[in-house]
Amino acid sequence: MTVYHFVGIKGAGMSALAQILYDKGFTVQGSDVEKYFFTQKALEEKEIEILPFDADNIHEGLTIIAGNAFPDTHEEIAKAFELDLPVIRYHKFLGQLIGDYTSIAITGSHGKTSTTGLLSHVLESIRPTSYLIGDGTGKGNKNAEYFALEACEYQRHFLAYKPTYAIMTNIDWDHPDYFKSVDDVFSAFESLGKQVKKAIIALGDDVQLKRLEEVLSIPVIYYGFGEKNEYQATNVVKKTTGTTFDVNHRDKALGTFEIPSYGDHNVMNALSVIAFCDQEGLDMEEVKKELNTFKGVKRRFSITEKAHQTLVDDYAHHPSEIRATINAARQKYPDKKVVAVFQPHTFTRTQAFLQGFADSLNLADEVYLCDIFGSAREKAGNLTIFDLARKTKGNHVIQEQHTEELLQYDNAVILFMGAGDVQKFQAAYEKILDNREDYPEVNEKAAF
Repeated sequence: MTVYHFVGIKGAGMSALAQILYDKGFTVQGSDVEKYFFTQKALEEKEIEILPFDADNIHEGLTIIAGNAFPDTHEEIAKAFELDLPVIRYHKFLGQLIGDYTSIAITGSHGKTSTTGLLSHVLESIRPTSYLIGDGTGKGNKNAEYFALEACEYQRHFLAYKPTYAIMTNIDWDHPDYFKSVDDVFSAFESLGKQVKKAIIALGDDVQLKRLEEVLSIPVIYYGFGEKNEYQATNVVKKTTGTTFDVNHRDKALGTFEIPSYGDHNVMNALSVIAFCDQEGLDMEEVKKELNTFKGVKRRFSITEKAHQTLVDDYAHHPSEIRATINAARQKYPDKKVVAVFQPHTFTRTQAFLQGFADSLNLADEVYLCDIFGSAREKAGNLTIFDLARKTKGNHVIQEQHTEELLQYDNAVILFMGAGDVQKFQAAYEKILDNREDYPEVNEKAAF
């Protein structure tokens, strides 16, 4: 049997795929940079070996799964080609893997990870299910009937998949280093739609997704708040403990559902899962029960209660996502001040959405900014964090070594948002809180 060697095993998708293969009984190892990433915790718990990048890691008997962030010239990938070893890109390997299952590809400009996590949680409680979630979580059930996977649109990588179903949460312009316009993004989703075998479940309130029914021959089943949707959420009640809503399928009432999460976007995520489960004939009472026990995914409104403040870690890195996160905080904490601490991810995204970022962030009561996080592809740009700071409340730029300014917001919600390493700013701030003698012990809890 071959050993699967993952080049870039700490990547969110790569980590999840490595766990799936491990669960299925394969021998798995990988390599990456030595910096700690939250995705490696699950790998370490399974005792999957993680090596530092080194060409000497590559030898006969390996099958190489290459992360998409690394070019063919990477030392390990180049060595693999030199030894004539099998080398397959992450998305292409995953595309082959899902062929034996009823597969559900969850995609969209926003909400992919949360929806994949929610669907996986509900499905595996009802039927044997394997899943790959973009927060680094993966499970390979040897008896799986279903395979739920997060499908990323970046560079059209999701076109490696020919799923049974697709859930499409929305279409928005993102990844401006690759997509040139929202029409360019739509064309990618249209191409994926043509590869779906059975049906697409799509947000009918999204103008772009509504265009799909005009260009695709397979069924497009729409869900949303609007009356014209096949699955409609009505009577939404927003509470500090979560959200309840009724669901109608055409003229049939499916019941009242409750989710322990916040914001309209989470209602829509849940509605997409309900629609899929109804299409598959799964028991709605079981679905209802499991929706209300979902604990969330990593880095999506993850809460730490610490002394006089509520700290929230969230992956929001697009103006639409920031707006949704701030609105969720307002629902859960209606009486608290909301302070946004945001680290922009990539220079091209910051440049393209500069005013959008400012408008979304200014929905918070106070705004603090961290330096722009570059990427492997893009380490510098034509603007700085101060270009965004001048457009946001207070013109505040914060450094990792000096987060003590946040101490002044007593009994507030501090949102640490971004797709880079904004967690280090939260960690630095937590150390300041821990070192203050007048604060009690830490009380942490995960939520969303």
